Amino acid sequence: MFRRFLPLVLFAAFALVLAPVRAQAVTVPSAPAGWTTVFSDDFAGPAGSAPNSSRWVYDTGPGSNFGTGEIETMTNSTANTHLDGNGHLNITALGSGGSWTSGRIHTPSALVGAPAGGKLQVTASIQQPNPANGLGYWPAFWMLGPGQWPENGEIDIMEDVNALSQVAGTIHCGTYPGGVCNEGNGIGSGLRACGGCQSGYHTYSMILDRTNTSAETITWYLDGAAYFSVNESQVGAATWQQAFDHNLTIIFDLAMGGGFPNGVCGCNTPTAATSSGGTMSVGYVAAYTTNGGGSNPGGGGAVVGYGGLCLDDRSANTADYNPVQVYTCNGTPAQQWTFVQAGTTLHVLGKCLDINGGGTANGTAVDLYTCNNTAAQVWIPRSDGSLYNPQANKCLDDTGWSTTPGTQVEIWDCTGGANQQWKLP
Repeated sequence: MFRRFLPLVLFAAFALVLAPVRAQAVTVPSAPAGWTTVFSDDFAGPAGSAPNSSRWVYDTGPGSNFGTGEIETMTNSTANTHLDGNGHLNITALGSGGSWTSGRIHTPSALVGAPAGGKLQVTASIQQPNPANGLGYWPAFWMLGPGQWPENGEIDIMEDVNALSQVAGTIHCGTYPGGVCNEGNGIGSGLRACGGCQSGYHTYSMILDRTNTSAETITWYLDGAAYFSVNESQVGAATWQQAFDHNLTIIFDLAMGGGFPNGVCGCNTPTAATSSGGTMSVGYVAAYTTNGGGSNPGGGGAVVGYGGLCLDDRSANTADYNPVQVYTCNGTPAQQWTFVQAGTTLHVLGKCLDINGGGTANGTAVDLYTCNNTAAQVWIPRSDGSLYNPQANKCLDDTGWSTTPGTQVEIWDCTGGANQQWKLP
């Protein structure tokens, strides 16, 4: 459903999507054969403690900040978000009437993505809230792309509303309102029966399949069984690539009220009868990738731009903030760039191409910086030859159409001009 981020076969299916876990879900399964674990958490820790701060960041503030109509206040209190001491993350909604608190956490950055030619699976074992009266409850396990919403993508892996013991999977992309992705509703499965999902742990999974980069798909699974799929052709290649061909952030939250639960019940939620204390419990979360590799099979090479000049790390200096410039192509290590597909980042001399200070304004300088998985280092190759940064909604630009070696590059509104066209190695 409409969710903005504040700052900013049967046997084969079994082999790919992890089997259901219906008892205590406290162990992260090993990666399936041929896959690699790129992120996981088993939520181990003392009862009542906060989740691991190296893996999770709180989103706090009133629900009105999130653009969904939800009414709770998200807190960093362990009363709302804590480990239970038995390998579970519990997010609990507390309150009555129109006054509620709850929890929302996300990974520190957009750190998981499907490599070109490969796949990404993101999966979690979850027990949905089971309050006596659940009107207004809105648990969710989802992913969000860096930068602008909805064009930079959202994948809702598990949502239920009003404690109906149902599940929905949805994508958001394109433009708001309307557009090819039907925003703000998105393209989704609609709510479907999820028997026992409030009384036990079930696995909710998503596979983003980029095996065929001209016919990519996203498929949702409940306990290893596929129940919904969308494909690139439904929205068009440009919209799909901008939304999903890059890393995304993983999010867990338990909202109260808002457009989705209200729309389903035809009422305003939560109500005076809504029960306090309902909990979404998560046994584990994991992300796996397969195929595609991490970087160009041929290693580094020149990134050639306007006037035949090459993208260059000035003076081969590896200090943070060192300018990246256009320069006469010379084959030196300062021009041997590697495009890392899994993170859509450009690397040279062990550092990353970076927008200075995470800026988003036209003319913000581009430099070299320690690779840190932030949105300032995401560069999505587009069909017109440009390198697009979703957070800034801008493209890598040869400043002033310069053909003078030594001119530092910048970001600028995407124009399709020759000074924004780059040939990758």
